[in-house]
Amino acid sequence: MSTETADVATAARSIRNPVLAGFHPDPSILRVGDDYYLATSTFEWYPGVRVHHSRDLVHWRALGGIVTDRRLLDLRGCGDSNGVWAPDLTWHDGEFFLVYSDVASFASGYWDPQNFLVTAPDISGPWSDPVKLHGHGFDAALFHDDDGSTWLLSMSADWRPGRERFAGIEIQRYDRATRRLVGRPRLLFTGTSVGVTEGPHLYRRDGWYWLITAEGGTSWEHQVTVARSRELFGPYEVDPQGPLLTSVGRPDLRLQKAGHGSLVRTQHGDWYLAHLVGRPYTPLGNCVLGRETAIQRVEWPAGDWPRIPGGVPAEEVTAPGLPAHPWPAEPATDHFDTDHLAPWWSTLRRPAAPDWVDLRSRPSHLRVHGGQSPVGRQAPSLVARRVGATRCALETVVEFDPLDHRQLAGITAYYNTLNWHHLYLTRDDAGRRVLELLSSDSGRRTAYPELTVDADGADRVGLRAVFDGPVVRFGYDLGAGWQELPVALDATILSDEHAALVVDGEPAAWGFTGAFLGLWVQDLGGDGGHADFDLATYREF
Repeated sequence: MSTETADVATAARSIRNPVLAGFHPDPSILRVGDDYYLATSTFEWYPGVRVHHSRDLVHWRALGGIVTDRRLLDLRGCGDSNGVWAPDLTWHDGEFFLVYSDVASFASGYWDPQNFLVTAPDISGPWSDPVKLHGHGFDAALFHDDDGSTWLLSMSADWRPGRERFAGIEIQRYDRATRRLVGRPRLLFTGTSVGVTEGPHLYRRDGWYWLITAEGGTSWEHQVTVARSRELFGPYEVDPQGPLLTSVGRPDLRLQKAGHGSLVRTQHGDWYLAHLVGRPYTPLGNCVLGRETAIQRVEWPAGDWPRIPGGVPAEEVTAPGLPAHPWPAEPATDHFDTDHLAPWWSTLRRPAAPDWVDLRSRPSHLRVHGGQSPVGRQAPSLVARRVGATRCALETVVEFDPLDHRQLAGITAYYNTLNWHHLYLTRDDAGRRVLELLSSDSGRRTAYPELTVDADGADRVGLRAVFDGPVVRFGYDLGAGWQELPVALDATILSDEHAALVVDGEPAAWGFTGAFLGLWVQDLGGDGGHADFDLATYREF
């Protein structure tokens, strides 16, 4: 839609949540002029820090990611649900600022976080070389004060046994001219009795400093806490009426896990909160779609505390009085006609570089050079997209001539290194090209030899993966039409809840990413195998 058309379009009436369906957690919302941006976490996936763009808070389009290459972030060896946590996007003095945390660990009270800052004159870049900030804690964010100073906030991690690991929110000055932190950090806020205080964002309004934090952990006990102070360094008083937003105690709500919010003010002075939610398949059950982004309208009378009606997440919210600005619909089928991946694709643990993601050697095909096994964390070859609905499908057509059983190419329903389903072409011991199915549930693999299909006579093979509520189904087409494999696989193992594991009170694994549908090529012997994908069609139903 052109700008001229948008100016006369009917004002958008309502925001339908979630505005970003599927794996889009920890939203940082920003307005620059008439443009709104949402930056979300990406963990072990490239491009890091996914960004969406809107003109009316109703319609959003994917712009791709900001952290696109190893110059900005190296995810080789990154563990499941490590990597990029809770980015923060701000604008000041004609420049975009992006802060992001690279979290390396979360065992025995350690996180090993490293915070980085990059800047750019435009949301599309070019982005500067990263400034290495501190590693005191994750969820770092910038605050640009009215006096021109800039400050870095983050949660303060305490590794010492017997201490509160989420020790509060700390603040330290950032010198924009020298591009470094100066002075000593100060503890700003220790949180409420709910605990797990993180995700800070600071705002200036009506002579107050307003501190927004996430508390209660990122699951069912999640909430948005508001505190305020007349002075930057506090003391901060907490809203006496409790959290601004939470789903706690309301298992009847469709939107759960409400928390980790950031505020934005429209051109007309209206306030909205972007925040994290989850949509479990059953009450407080598994969230296969991962943690998503929703937006709530905030009533904020001058001098008073901000309020969201009922303090709970609503599925439909009154939109601001802005001209409606829908974007062109994403095409259902990607024919791979460009020399770069479309913004809806992500790659696992390594950027989509030409040495393994090749869109030029064979026009209108995606050539994927094989990588490591499912447990490999340095060079896997997986090109995937987020699952955005409880019922959706990905179809592709692949050409692949494997040497032996060490080369595999196909389609996957994927969560992490331990939880996935994979339908793939390979060669058996007799030299036949065959279709095989393999699943992994918490690292326990299940093969289905009775479902093996002889694909020796087909040069082009259609493959399909379908999410049908709590089950995953696979199909294939050898040239005579689609056939469905007669097995219903468990989709709920591809969820945050199933991936999380606590042993003796310590997190042995977290689940933060949601499910993916993808194109997966493995070359376990390092013999140089590749597969050509002619197209990929994603649809929701």
